Amino acid sequence: MKNKILISLAAVAATLSPMAAQAQTRELQRDRQDIREEKRELEQAKRYGDRGDIREERREYRDAKREYREDWRDYRQKNRDVFRGSRFNAPFRYRAFSDGVSIGSSYYAPRYRVSNYQNYRLPRPGRYQTYVRHYNDVLLVNVRTGRVVRAYRGFYW
Repeated sequence: MKNKILISLAAVAATLSPMAAQAQTRELQRDRQDIREEKRELEQAKRYGDRGDIREERREYRDAKREYREDWRDYRQKNRDVFRGSRFNAPFRYRAFSDGVSIGSSYYAPRYRVSNYQNYRLPRPGRYQTYVRHYNDVLLVNVRTGRVVRAYRGFYW
């Protein structure tokens, strides 16, 4: 009797887990859409509004970005196995890169690129940009200029 109950519970859990992951993905997509809308409204307030409108729109834009980051952190915390990186071997030592720093092309060589950024719920890279793994960090790099657009420190567990 206990075995039947355990088997049925396992079947229910296996059925619900993809739905939960899909719901988290939808939530993150909605949050990104909210950020875009708030940014549009902020730009309109800068053009046509007064100081109070601009201040309010900035606050709403900041809140939307903060909510997205919190949801992404929750997703990352609940799905630790996805962010468990494999062993990383590189011919260079670790350096903590910041946004805006220019790096050498050896750091963003094709062998270090993260091609499955969707699995990590990272935003789509822009034109001439790519995600690169640097030890446990992920860097969004502009491949034309070699500048770090965004650094995600401690990305992999």
